[in-house]
Amino acid sequence: MSFLSGFIAIIGPPNVGKSTLLNRVLALKVAIVSPKPQTTRNRIIGIYHGDGFQMVFMDTPGIHKTRTALHKSMVESALAAFHEVDILVVMIEMGRADDLENLLFTGSLKEIRKPCFLVINKIDKGPKDQLLPIIAAADRKYSFDAILPISALTGDGVGGLLEELKSRLKPGPQFFPTEMTTDQSESFLAAEIIREKIYFHLRNELPYSSAVIVETLEEIPEKNLLSIAAWIYVETNSQKGIIIGKGGRMIKSIGKSARKDLEKRFGVHVYLDLEVKVEKNWSKDPRALRRLGY
Repeated sequence: MSFLSGFIAIIGPPNVGKSTLLNRVLALKVAIVSPKPQTTRNRIIGIYHGDGFQMVFMDTPGIHKTRTALHKSMVESALAAFHEVDILVVMIEMGRADDLENLLFTGSLKEIRKPCFLVINKIDKGPKDQLLPIIAAADRKYSFDAILPISALTGDGVGGLLEELKSRLKPGPQFFPTEMTTDQSESFLAAEIIREKIYFHLRNELPYSSAVIVETLEEIPEKNLLSIAAWIYVETNSQKGIIIGKGGRMIKSIGKSARKDLEKRFGVHVYLDLEVKVEKNWSKDPRALRRLGY
């Protein structure tokens, strides 16, 4: 029997649960999550290996109205995925009926000619009797291959989604070796974990004005230690002061939380050195965006 494979994009509005679904499928955290929208800024690849098949998932930034060069870069990255993959998973959530209408308009979904599944996420957050009207309305708007209610958080319905996706795979190569779960570098994963903790510890708009770059990542085998030095970029001196905090308390809290997750992810002790730097208006400057990896 020939090997089956395919690339699958998870698309949808911000904060709908795309990254949570990817982590659930892989049973491993490769994409950061937070209650705040627009957490995902880059496309994240996650590889799901099965007996005789391989699914390569692409977690994309949320599709939303753009305000800055950073937002524009994020949305362009998500929309490009429409044309680069074999299968689309469109995700909305219960209680946000307008999301599908916005996606159909913004993403030109009706022009796509490839298998397309609608996933209604967060069914654990509302009464199940809301599902039938949502499914009926979605079915009238677009001819999805299947409409699947799930909870990415609890895993309810995710197995059924994987079976549906497997049924649409075609004979193809094994794109990645079985030991790989993501194509992202250790430096990228470390930077994302640090950025997640900034979202967790800080409120309002400040997390959106921050970016993280890992400058050095050095293994020290004789000490079972991973030494990481990272820079947190912000746009103003006042933001720098907030991230550092009174007496350095905030940066210590961010570092402590990040170090715990880094040690869990890499399986070794981690020494983490964080510095905060000001890059004025980086989120609006295309050249700065390129330097910071966007």
